[in-house]
Amino acid sequence: MASASLQFFAFILALFGVFGDITATLLPNWKVNADVGSNIITAITQMQGLWMDCTWYSTGMFSCTLKYSVLSLPIYIQAARTTMVLSCILSAFGICITTVGMKCTKLGGDTDSKSHACFAGGVCFILAGIFGLVPTSWYTREIISNFLDQTVPESSKHEPGGAVYTGFISAGFLLTAGVIFCTSCFKKQQGAWIYPPKQHHFPSTEQESNTGYNLKDYV
Repeated sequence: MASASLQFFAFILALFGVFGDITATLLPNWKVNADVGSNIITAITQMQGLWMDCTWYSTGMFSCTLKYSVLSLPIYIQAARTTMVLSCILSAFGICITTVGMKCTKLGGDTDSKSHACFAGGVCFILAGIFGLVPTSWYTREIISNFLDQTVPESSKHEPGGAVYTGFISAGFLLTAGVIFCTSCFKKQQGAWIYPPKQHHFPSTEQESNTGYNLKDYV
């Protein structure tokens, strides 16, 4: 019962991780630059994401430009696009697989099949968390190194946006859920290896009866 509750808790964490992963991939505020300007009327906020760049003016105007050319993008943005999409796909597969493998569901067949499915879903979550953690870390490193560079003008410096923090938190949720799923299945299999089922040997009644008849023949 405790293991089933733990798996359900890990499944909730994985759901939050999947939704956060998709949200972080689509949000345009991976890095943000606020330029106040000479007065409040000219204040603008520039946001750059994986798929589009957006500008928000203090007057309420909001405009976005899609990044159509892939080859013109920096290598860390190209890598972030690829790994974040893979993270979303793997986490979605993990949700489907663990739904079949969890103990609180009636899908997946016998206990061994559910245990294998649960372990496979946990591996998907771990890989999704790694694929989500790598681009956010790399993107943050590029932002910080650019911000600390003295040769870069102040207008071109940015700070990490909300999408980066969402990606970090989602990766943590996915990694935690994957470890819980894999550990619960591993403990169960390990217990089966350490304590194998005892085999009871019962004497054959038919053999005893035959022996009795043979003894009577010699009396």
